[in-house]
Amino acid sequence: MDKFISLIENKIKNAFVEAGYEEKFAKVTISNRPDLCEYQCNGAMAAAKQYKTAPINIANAVVELLAKDSDFEKIEAVMPGFINITVGKNFLADYINKINNTEKMGCAIEETPKKIVIDYGGANVAKPLHVGHLRSAVIGESVKRMFKYLGNEVIGDVHLGDWGLQMGLIITELKERKPELVYFDESFTGDYPEEAPFTISELEDIYPCANKKSKEDEGFKERAHEATLKLQQGYAPYRAIWKHIINVSVTDLKKNYGNLNVDFDLWKGESDADPYIPQLINILNEKSLMHESQGAMVVDVVEENDTKEVPPCIVQKSDGAALYATSDLATLIQRKQDFDPDMVVYVVDKRQEMHFTQVFRVAKKADIVSEKTQLVFNGFGTMNGKDGKPFKTRDGGVMRLENLIKDIDDAVYKKITENRTVSEEEARETSKIVGLAALKYGDLSNQASKDYIFDIDRFSSFEGNTGPYILYTIVRIKSILNKYLENSSIEDNNILGAESDSEKELMMTLAKYNDIVENAINEIAPHKICAYIYEVSNAFNKFYHDTKILACEDEKKKLSYINLISLAKKELEECIDLLGFEAPDRM
Repeated sequence: MDKFISLIENKIKNAFVEAGYEEKFAKVTISNRPDLCEYQCNGAMAAAKQYKTAPINIANAVVELLAKDSDFEKIEAVMPGFINITVGKNFLADYINKINNTEKMGCAIEETPKKIVIDYGGANVAKPLHVGHLRSAVIGESVKRMFKYLGNEVIGDVHLGDWGLQMGLIITELKERKPELVYFDESFTGDYPEEAPFTISELEDIYPCANKKSKEDEGFKERAHEATLKLQQGYAPYRAIWKHIINVSVTDLKKNYGNLNVDFDLWKGESDADPYIPQLINILNEKSLMHESQGAMVVDVVEENDTKEVPPCIVQKSDGAALYATSDLATLIQRKQDFDPDMVVYVVDKRQEMHFTQVFRVAKKADIVSEKTQLVFNGFGTMNGKDGKPFKTRDGGVMRLENLIKDIDDAVYKKITENRTVSEEEARETSKIVGLAALKYGDLSNQASKDYIFDIDRFSSFEGNTGPYILYTIVRIKSILNKYLENSSIEDNNILGAESDSEKELMMTLAKYNDIVENAINEIAPHKICAYIYEVSNAFNKFYHDTKILACEDEKKKLSYINLISLAKKELEECIDLLGFEAPDRM
């Protein structure tokens, strides 16, 4: 479906051509002076240079051809050569009705759907989720939903940190704490227990304790390295412990990610890539891409147009050990074999940009992925406290994500109960829904690559550019619709031409839906959807305060109002679903 601004631009293009000028000058934009007009075309200024005439002459010639077009309420040429455009109310209403009756409000569904893998989450097993995991989960979930919205096949992979020295550290510490376990009895020959020898709480205590010991006790560190090697070589007792670690951790992670309304199609980890590493090394050797540097095996990835130094990608350390780059390249081999994706998107900390630049270049040089495959780095900034430093607890520690969620839920609960009489149960349930919106919107409304200040008081406010304000707008619309339906039925969904400035402003805003959403998806920019629903909410609330919707005596006009705000609700609900949260029925 054509964008509304495209329909206007096509008319201006035709007029430019009819007047004897090239259509490339007929670019139309939303007016930066809404007090004067709604859209504008400044192309006459550029055309004047090519055609050696005054820009106002070109603008006048174009406007003269369109002066009688009823789709424009007003079109005029203004010195030195601007074309100011105000659209007709029926032209706008016709477009709004088309949107209202079109799937996904006119967004273009992919004719050839892409297969897209999104790598996000990145949690480590045996460790609780903390605030550092928030952005990857929230942004990645939204990006996944956005790509799916246009009909793509999207696979979200949590890509767990479940391999390497941390596993050896846990096994070694467990052996010191519980040496009597059958996993440490070399004479044991039976089946290993199905139940884990530790709870998630014990496991979360074991790793930091073991990590601290490894820095202070060389003997412990050496034993951990040995345990890691035995695990990776397939030593059955340690593989059994490792499976317990995975099962206990994943169960807990699913619960905590679930609290964020985040879910993954794949629960793969670094361990799943390990079997593909020999294949990776063979590929690099066969293509003569690897060479030795200071004992390590590296691949040169520098390119002629680099503006900064890009070091070689280290694939194997001098002791033969694999690194993160090795694992990520092996994972790409696995993803190529499993899915042959058109695109792989990594939602990770922006400080990892150089790492992924190296990995992507090796993957392309070695033909690990198809030429058609886009490898996309979607780096995000840091979530900081009010002091501008990475967000910490009051005692300076890293805050667990479940505690952060509880804090924002409590802040919302306090606001709900301050001015409203609702039951304790309803207040608590509503605060979870609104709290999640506050948390996610607070994050997603910022451009992903930028750092931002996490401010619970501001994010949980029911006023301003916040998640609760957006939800409150949706709830207000629901309330109006419910009251209307108590006494009337909706016989059709027709929307009439606007009769007031605020009604037209709401229609103009709703008409941008397909343009904004498609653009946000193509640019992988959830913050643009946030900006849009804030604009829609403001336009609706202005219309609501200016208009007696339910008290309107003209039944036909009243129904048009109801259909218009129903469309606003539909757009808002579609958008918050793309962002990964929902609205309650009451607030």
